[in-house]
Amino acid sequence: MKPEIHPQYFAAARVNCSCGNSWVTGSTVPEINVNICSQCHPFYTGEQRIVDSVGRVERFVRRLESRQSAAARQQIEAEVRQEAETAARRARARGDDPEQAAAEVLSRLEAEPEPEA
Repeated sequence: MKPEIHPQYFAAARVNCSCGNSWVTGSTVPEINVNICSQCHPFYTGEQRIVDSVGRVERFVRRLESRQSAAARQQIEAEVRQEAETAARRARARGDDPEQAAAEVLSRLEAEPEPEA
């Protein structure tokens, strides 16, 4: 190592947090001031703080719920279409009217109440 080019090392440098916590560590500066530490950081304390500015969190939750309900509605519609096609296929095999069989399935499923979310 070249002499006189390395910074001075402080083996007992004090770290001070804004919450009041402090500890000793090694550093090239004698005192370090920090805003957050493991004693006050939400990840380590288990607290969940959501800073909601102008209702952004609520808007996000509403948007998420509407997307989830739309996806569920599309899935139900696909299942109904598939069941109607199956009923029409069976009716065709029996020699009955496939349009009427599909309409019966659709009307029966439309009459059922929607499940509450």
